[in-house]
Amino acid sequence: MDLRDLRYFETIAQLEHLGKAATRLHRTQPALTSSVRRLEEECGAALFERAGRGIRLTSAGRVLQKWATRLRFDVEDAKREMAALGQGMAGHVRIGIAPTPAQLLLPAVAKQLLEEAPAVTLSTVVGLVDKMKPMLESGEIDLMIGTEGPTTKGYETRILSEDPVVVATSANHELFQTRPTMADLTRYRWALQPPGAPTRDWLDHAFDLHHLPRPQVQVEASMLIILPNLIAQTGLLSFISRHHLSGDFSRLGLKEVPVGEVVMHRRLVVTYRSNNALSPAASRALDLFAQHSR
Repeated sequence: MDLRDLRYFETIAQLEHLGKAATRLHRTQPALTSSVRRLEEECGAALFERAGRGIRLTSAGRVLQKWATRLRFDVEDAKREMAALGQGMAGHVRIGIAPTPAQLLLPAVAKQLLEEAPAVTLSTVVGLVDKMKPMLESGEIDLMIGTEGPTTKGYETRILSEDPVVVATSANHELFQTRPTMADLTRYRWALQPPGAPTRDWLDHAFDLHHLPRPQVQVEASMLIILPNLIAQTGLLSFISRHHLSGDFSRLGLKEVPVGEVVMHRRLVVTYRSNNALSPAASRALDLFAQHSR
């Protein structure tokens, strides 16, 4: 099969429309039709069927789409590996990373990687795992750093560190004058992510399990990374990574509220596709994330 025909096929399958695919690929519709016919002759089956004003994959088309994507990954990996061999550790590393490790790990990893390999370039996407997983699947990123989830066939996962989420506030908060209980937490106002965020849903559920009112949210922030500074300035309670209470963040003067029932245990992991070889630069980045997370 011709690799160009397969590339055209992937775009047509994604857009489910010949005209839109022709525009994106800068090719004519007859040229794409001929490309599809060549593939159908080689496969011995129809790859598309009519669907309203567009088209959709047949069962045979879905099988070919899976293998076409895998083949494209293999070709791209081969090019990267050969380029790396010729240039030493060079090339482009694409990283998807959750907000907490983006703050805690990424700067140090990038610094050391670029010192070791000045020819390497990096691109990063900061987001939650559910946003980044499709990007990893489609080959838009090489590594995904985030919280641990269910294992998925076709992916390798390497544990980086424990990353518990705890209730925290300013160290001079009146809560620390006594030994606080979970019920005490309901008397104060909070700064939290909106419902639907994993940590917020876990916290709300913890109060539900203990038959207590959910936290009184005075400030809702969609970005997790602003919460440490926010509670340092306002004296509100929040639910943040324990890593935000030490190291460079110690200057904020935050302190964990010691209530064991509201400690969310989770782990940071790095995930990559198991059927695709990482470039030397991406492999080194992976090792550095593991090293700095310790």
